[in-house]
Amino acid sequence: MSRNFIYIITTVLFITVLAIGLNFYYKIFGNSTIKQGDLYITSTDDFNSLSKKLNPFVKDISNFIWVANKKNFKTPKSGRYVIKENMSNNELVNLLRSGNQTPVKVSFNNQNTLYDFAGRIAEQLEVDSLTILQSFTNQTFLKQNNFNNKTVLQICLPNTYEFYWNVSADNFRKKLLKNYKTFWNTNRIQKAKKLNLTKNEVITLASIVQKETAKREERPTVAGLYLNRLQKGWPLQADPTIIYAIKEVKGRNYIVKRVLKTDLKINSPYNTYKYRGLPPSQIAMPDINTIDAVLNAENHNYYYMCADIDRIGYHKFAKSLAQHNRNAAKYQNWLNKQGIRR
Repeated sequence: MSRNFIYIITTVLFITVLAIGLNFYYKIFGNSTIKQGDLYITSTDDFNSLSKKLNPFVKDISNFIWVANKKNFKTPKSGRYVIKENMSNNELVNLLRSGNQTPVKVSFNNQNTLYDFAGRIAEQLEVDSLTILQSFTNQTFLKQNNFNNKTVLQICLPNTYEFYWNVSADNFRKKLLKNYKTFWNTNRIQKAKKLNLTKNEVITLASIVQKETAKREERPTVAGLYLNRLQKGWPLQADPTIIYAIKEVKGRNYIVKRVLKTDLKINSPYNTYKYRGLPPSQIAMPDINTIDAVLNAENHNYYYMCADIDRIGYHKFAKSLAQHNRNAAKYQNWLNKQGIRR
């Protein structure tokens, strides 16, 4: 056998081994992902369903499967994973096996009921709305924290929070409760005591104020007005509570643009025309600005208010019933001209 032949065979073998080695190397360590994005793995996903979800992110899903098999990766961990461009299959497997997921930002506001709130959260996390409802209305939890099925909504302070996408409903609830307790610091508790209100009553009043006006600068004035009526022992006569009572009967999606005299006869604990004091729970989800508006309410002598047709969104405030009646008549005439009957 000639030296040239041996040299050729050796070279061919070397190139073949090198090619195989490079192929293995690129399968494992070469760039695999072709785009960046979020990969959501549910608690019910197995390796096959994971591969289908990952397929749009990689050049060749068979290479990922090969590397995963070699690394004995079979069971993915649920969560949200940020896939970066040009990741190797080795990096992908390590990421998904480690469970090193990226938190999601969860935000909510203007959810008037616990049912609405649960639906909003279920849009942003893996947990479903029914499981959230069951967690928040757990009787042991409610008794331990002195809440009921309606007042528990007060722990849901509108904000943006960070959670892992696969957080359990109970751990989600736990974090909101912790934030709620932190919110009620010594300063806020002392202010509530000076108003002779409990935390629940402050948030209930804040929910009425928020439904009454969307103008932040007006909220301390509105809060002061309702506090004046409470201190006098007068009915609040707050239209938002009537609307809440109507929707409890007609359904949450029922539209009320105008409160009628017949509505004031509704037999509901939320009817603040019929019953003195605050309703039994909040009627909406007040934001922190509105809660602080109650705690720092404006000191004045207003007892009446009416929508201001000259400044839409604002109110005209009155110290006397006579003055209020003039303002109210002007507003009622405006409603009639607009053709607003309900």
